[in-house]
Amino acid sequence: MKLSEIMSEESIFLGLKSNSKRQLLQDIAAKASAISGIDERTIFDTILERENLGSTGFGEGTALPHGRFESLDKVYGFIAKLNSPVDFEAIDGKPVDLVFMLLSPEGNGADHLTALAFASRILKDESLRNKLRQMNSAQEIYALLDNYN
Repeated sequence: MKLSEIMSEESIFLGLKSNSKRQLLQDIAAKASAISGIDERTIFDTILERENLGSTGFGEGTALPHGRFESLDKVYGFIAKLNSPVDFEAIDGKPVDLVFMLLSPEGNGADHLTALAFASRILKDESLRNKLRQMNSAQEIYALLDNYN
């Protein structure tokens, strides 16, 4: 999977000032709505419902919230960097400052799983996480991730 298949530079949200997990999910949902065409409340409710099953806090300051939507025809990916980490109930107990959110079509399990695997590889790569935390432009982040395999 190539990054360009699921996102663009506009899908990278920098400097979010969310103060809680709930606010973070609301903030990303609002921005994702404008790009995906899905109502922001629908995105928030679906992502929150998934979070209620178990936190998608991945560890090492990262999270991978995701959900499936009937009205989508492709996977959408979004990356958010927070100004200050928030408690996300992550598996390692560490607060989260890097989020990779995925919105996937309801009926396409293969693309959803491929996108989850792609995003998890990015979030597990310590060197890449460190670089992402140092970057301050969507263009830099997109270029870095677009060359990641």
